[in-house]
Amino acid sequence: MHVLFVCNSNVCRSVIAERLTAALAAEHRLADLTAESAGTRALVGFGVEPLAAQTITGLGGDAAGFKARRLQPAMAERADLILAMTDHLRDDVGKLVASAIPRTFTLLEAFRIARVSGARTVAEIDRARNDLALVGRENIPDPVGLSPEKYCEIGDRIAGALVPLLLALHIHQGRSTDERGRPRLVVLPGGRAEPQPFERHLGIGRHA
Repeated sequence: MHVLFVCNSNVCRSVIAERLTAALAAEHRLADLTAESAGTRALVGFGVEPLAAQTITGLGGDAAGFKARRLQPAMAERADLILAMTDHLRDDVGKLVASAIPRTFTLLEAFRIARVSGARTVAEIDRARNDLALVGRENIPDPVGLSPEKYCEIGDRIAGALVPLLLALHIHQGRSTDERGRPRLVVLPGGRAEPQPFERHLGIGRHA
């Protein structure tokens, strides 16, 4: 599964999500889980915002070697799942590539729908979208210009939704156990008693 993350400048929120996905794929040996990110108004060629880089490192990811890119139609066309940081950004993706609309959600929207409906595929999340529409926004605000604590808060919020969502989607593809036969995460937050080891490392359990 290839995931595209979208924010405004592509130096903060979407990069955190991209690099967290890479760390998750490495931790759980999910060779088919890949990610990239882009911005609708990207600071093209810029590296990760310094406080965002610290947040990525704190979450167990690698912030090195990144350069911001502007969102292009081809990126949306090749993505299996597109996760935007706000509803406006989600809608911008749909305006750019109409065929991507069924695969495009805000991160918090996709997480909530999967948790409530039990959806375990992108198509199932899309089908449940209208029935589980939420009045109000499910946005992750831009922390640029804010305190280091706000960056940590945003990073934890991204991780708390993204990690269980991606693992739940991969379970449907037959990845119910790891290489030692141990069960992987099966239930989204709210139904499990203990965080998985990777989640303890990220501190996700604090925000469930």
